[in-house]
Amino acid sequence: MSNKYIVRQPIKDTAGVIIGYEILYHGENQAFSAENGSTSADFAAADTIYTFLTQNSTKALKGTLNFMTFTTMLLMKKTPRLFDKSDLVIQIDDSVIIHPLSMHFVKQYAKEGYKIAVNEFQFAPRYLALLDSIDYIRINAQTANELTIRNIVEIGHSMNKRCILTNIDSEQLYQKGLALEIDAMEGPYVAEKLTTKAHSSAYIQSNFFRLMVAVTRDEPDVVEIEQMIAADASLSYGLLKMVNSAYFALRHRATTIRQAIMTLGLGQLKQWIYLLSASNADSELDQGSEEFLKRSFLRANFCSDLMNHAKDMPISKAEAYLMGMFSTLNYLIDAPLEEILAEVPVSEEIKEALLHQSGRCGMLYGLVLSYEAADWEKITFLAEELGIPGNLLTSIYFICMENVNTLWEQLTHPYADQIEGPAEETAEGTES
Repeated sequence: MSNKYIVRQPIKDTAGVIIGYEILYHGENQAFSAENGSTSADFAAADTIYTFLTQNSTKALKGTLNFMTFTTMLLMKKTPRLFDKSDLVIQIDDSVIIHPLSMHFVKQYAKEGYKIAVNEFQFAPRYLALLDSIDYIRINAQTANELTIRNIVEIGHSMNKRCILTNIDSEQLYQKGLALEIDAMEGPYVAEKLTTKAHSSAYIQSNFFRLMVAVTRDEPDVVEIEQMIAADASLSYGLLKMVNSAYFALRHRATTIRQAIMTLGLGQLKQWIYLLSASNADSELDQGSEEFLKRSFLRANFCSDLMNHAKDMPISKAEAYLMGMFSTLNYLIDAPLEEILAEVPVSEEIKEALLHQSGRCGMLYGLVLSYEAADWEKITFLAEELGIPGNLLTSIYFICMENVNTLWEQLTHPYADQIEGPAEETAEGTES
């Protein structure tokens, strides 16, 4: 039986801001776009995604704009209704457009308020007839020539449609998209292109690397961690500020580093340290910092959880977590990754994996990168080499994504909503 994978890939506007994610999926015998038109393959594809989404992934996809290609079978099974209208863009391709029943469903979903996108738009009557019903026009940068793209964009913009250029895999195609005034772009190059490089030398030059290694050990030494934080005024201030925020709603303020560590817990502490390393304690994260930090957290969790199934690994789960977390250090510090890792106290296996994808650690890291890129063949090969059951990958990935989303809310909005309970108790206590 073929493995079933579901991956998401960012779609960014020309300023580099993520406007949503395309959900890419690969199931029994084929990808879900049903290019071969096979009824049995179409049903298998529909059944795969419908079952998966129903069981365990809709929560992980809430709160983001998800672009998903729906086959006729998925439309008929009412799969779009698993999502809130604000979370979904229904993508359709030629196999849906030419199907005698499909367009009835598409128009019904549009009437209900769902956004509609057309994949690989063509200058054909059946596509032009759809323009009134769609919100997004998707154009394949690999197959459409420059004149065609320009004409589609002009027509789209004249009718207030947003145009997305897909399959961007090089700087050349990216620059072409900018020149053609495309609204957004997607592809391997876009996913890797970050809007800014972050610079946080105050944290980087202090205890950051040693501290990250210390908190991710299998048996962290709390005294050692406390001493490292206490030696850095910026880290001490940031930690105390966070644990005394409304999010934790403490009856008694944490006044020492030890109290703050015990309140936060070592699990959240390692996430907080990495977050703080890329953002000033008094400022908001910029778009570029937020993007690579979320990617760091997701890679770290994914690497760590995959270790539960990988065979004959020379590193621990904690070290695998570090490998994922440190994989974006060249965006945290504007320098080559090789130079940065030369100064970082992690094992040679991890350094070789991050720099050359060599050894079994390199296979694990390569599996994570292949999953991000939706490289179906490489995903299957590396999973088999590592002894990881391929049918578990998507569930592990989405659980990690959900955990990262939850963590991100906790770390970035700890003082967003003031909690009145403790304040009222304090006031009553004062009066008495």
